[in-house]
Amino acid sequence: METIEEIAKDIRKTIYKIAHHAGGGHIGAAFSMADIISVLYFDSVLKYDADKPDWENRDKFILSKGHACYALYAVLAKAGYFPEEELWHVGKPGSRFGGHPKLHEIPGVEASTGALGHGLSFGIGIAYANKVDHKDNHVYVMLGDGECQEGSIWEGALSAPTLELDNMTVIVDHNKLQAMDELDNIVHMKPFADKWRAFGWNVVEIDGHNYAEIREALLTRCIGKPTLVIANTIKGKGVSFMENVPIWHYRMPNEEELRVLFDDLEFTEEERRKLLLSK
Repeated sequence: METIEEIAKDIRKTIYKIAHHAGGGHIGAAFSMADIISVLYFDSVLKYDADKPDWENRDKFILSKGHACYALYAVLAKAGYFPEEELWHVGKPGSRFGGHPKLHEIPGVEASTGALGHGLSFGIGIAYANKVDHKDNHVYVMLGDGECQEGSIWEGALSAPTLELDNMTVIVDHNKLQAMDELDNIVHMKPFADKWRAFGWNVVEIDGHNYAEIREALLTRCIGKPTLVIANTIKGKGVSFMENVPIWHYRMPNEEELRVLFDDLEFTEEERRKLLLSK
């Protein structure tokens, strides 16, 4: 049986494979959230049934930072929602997989996202409906920290505590980079946690690469309040030359860098050969 560490490493390998076949993608943003989404799906946190994607009693995960969808695709394939081989056609004619996830087209995807700032309000609507209907379903929403500069995020941040949505957990992938610069060089966000607390959230701050901390935070509940998990992460986590380097928001490795990536992610010789032959 795989450990959660092994699963997360496998997810990162799949993320790169998708990007390799697609010819591009937001690898750094997908790597930074890989540990979090691995715990969510494979460490007894999220309730789901891959054989019944529309199961009424499922929890829902909404990836608001939709540009990091390769991480979601990798996890859904590993969970059994669809064959992994479909991911080698992302962005190609006839594929249902694109650079952002699509509701109703991809099993396991709960919202079409990519236009940043929308996922929180979408999740609030679902959580509120569950509460009104007395359903014991939990809603998880993943935000990017740069995404939190959107005004719609703060409208949602006000609404969720007002509605007492203790059936919702919002995770901020706080890698402190957006696009091609550091977060605070674009818009000052500090004191980030205190802002959410002032709006009435139960705020938990964690190391977003510590599996025990992630699981504990994702299972945290506070009566009458939604929970915000600020997951301090490293953009490009897992590949040495990508970590905390803004240019890896969207770029593919050259031949020399690819050798390092293969070593860092522990690709087997067979995996390396297949990828290189597929170019």
